Amino acid sequence: MEKEQAIQDALALADDATIAMLGTNGDDGYPNIKAMIKMENEGLKTIWFSTNTSSKRVAQIKRDSKVCVYFVDMDQWKGLMLVGMIEVLQDMESRQRLWRPGYEKYYPLGVADPDYSVLRFTAQWGNYYHALSNVSFGV
Repeated sequence: MEKEQAIQDALALADDATIAMLGTNGDDGYPNIKAMIKMENEGLKTIWFSTNTSSKRVAQIKRDSKVCVYFVDMDQWKGLMLVGMIEVLQDMESRQRLWRPGYEKYYPLGVADPDYSVLRFTAQWGNYYHALSNVSFGV
């Protein structure tokens, strides 16, 4: 598979995905994986999530911001791993960007709830898998 085609297919996979696996580093040094709702993506470079500030995931990110994000299409046996850095944001602009109706159920104080955080992942490189082919590329 050509690199340019792999990048186009990887972007289509990321664009279509609603769920991404977020890999962080646990306290004991072992990887931890969690399914997260992908809120938005800006190409393959930036992926946005929201979560509870009090979560184990946020604590792990604050200790070690090196993470990976994995998208999968099980029906077509396609996978995309993006590796990079993630930030925990609590500025109002980021919070409002990802706020959705119904979030009050989880964050009763609204968009300014201290337990509401936004995660912004920035990819450095990726690897796309399909049809027994792996293609790595810079992002």
